[in-house]
Amino acid sequence: MFNYRTIAILKRELREKLLSKTFILMTILLPVFMMIMVAIPALLNSFDSEGAKVEVVSFSDSLTVNLKASFAESGFVKDSTVIPIFKTVSEADFNDYLASKENDLLKEKLSGIIYIPKSALKDKDISYYSKTPKNIRMIERLRTPINKVLVEEYFASKNIPPDELEFARKSVDVKSFKVSKDEAVKEEGYGGLILSYLFTFLLYISLLMMGSMVLQSVIQEKSNRIVEVLLSSVTSKELMIGKILGAAITGLIQMTIWLAPVILVASTSWFMLPKEVTIDISAIQVIYLLFNFFIGLLIYVGLFAMVGSIFENPQDAQSGMWPIMLLIIIPFFISMSMIENPDNPIANIASMFPFAAIIVMPAKMALVDVPLWQVITASIVNVATFFAIFPIAGKIYRVGIMMTGKKPKWSEIIKWLKYKY
Repeated sequence: MFNYRTIAILKRELREKLLSKTFILMTILLPVFMMIMVAIPALLNSFDSEGAKVEVVSFSDSLTVNLKASFAESGFVKDSTVIPIFKTVSEADFNDYLASKENDLLKEKLSGIIYIPKSALKDKDISYYSKTPKNIRMIERLRTPINKVLVEEYFASKNIPPDELEFARKSVDVKSFKVSKDEAVKEEGYGGLILSYLFTFLLYISLLMMGSMVLQSVIQEKSNRIVEVLLSSVTSKELMIGKILGAAITGLIQMTIWLAPVILVASTSWFMLPKEVTIDISAIQVIYLLFNFFIGLLIYVGLFAMVGSIFENPQDAQSGMWPIMLLIIIPFFISMSMIENPDNPIANIASMFPFAAIIVMPAKMALVDVPLWQVITASIVNVATFFAIFPIAGKIYRVGIMMTGKKPKWSEIIKWLKYKY
């Protein structure tokens, strides 16, 4: 029932939401928040323990000399705030030496002692003693230069030329090339992974945010009795359609604003991104994402509006929100799992499954070439889900919006579905 009354409600909802501080702040702050989420872990990982001292102890003088040279070559001494101290202690005297350093370790005058016994030349087993022995970052930094020396010591007696030894030590560097039906074979960087993560995160946040906004709005109007005034001029169906469309259009505008910088970066040469992080996004992906997102908003906003009509305060509404939130959270984790394995069979099914397809399919399209029939199937599933859910949500909304007093039981809510709509 789309008439002038529905349009009036729609205009009211758009005016309230588009001009609200929440919409403006979230539209501006979410990209900033995402950059902070990426920057903070990188910043934290860049810090070493300032002035930390670590003793690198070996069983022989010659090995100690080689270790000192290896640490210097690796840039550990120059680039790190951790100060390595090299010493030689025989295996017979090491326990006594460790006991003499126990007080320094406990008072953190010394961050740790790493000991390389003679047996390490065969099995590479070394020991790290510290008050905080699970300092993974510290251990990883120490591991590389020590491993280099142990490898060189092991092969020293086998007359292997240095260049061959360097080749043997070097790790395999895998370059990925994408083979597609319509395009030439080309090297694939991390742009697809970044795009998949971005789509997943934006859809997840926006669906939860817009759904929660509508739920709060419905509960507030119900508790303040504003809905009684509105229903004197419009029907419950017109009110619900206006609210859902208003929230969906608001979310669509917001998503377009968020995607605009990504499209700009991908479609122009103004930004010189490294080759390995080049973002490749097509018009079909953008159109599908926005269409898919709009249908997803209609579905989830309708469900959140339904829950809001049942309860009179946010605390009671928590019990009804969780099932709907799980329909968003589970697809989110499925999409994130595709970053490690795009051929995940669960993700392949979820990309064409009701509710899950809204989040999973856009993420999948960013990682692999999806057959057209799968995209069409996912679209049909999403539209069919909306037409299946809306009448149910509408019936519950029609009855619940006028119910006050005692919180209804779920058995009573099911009975509302039998009422003629």
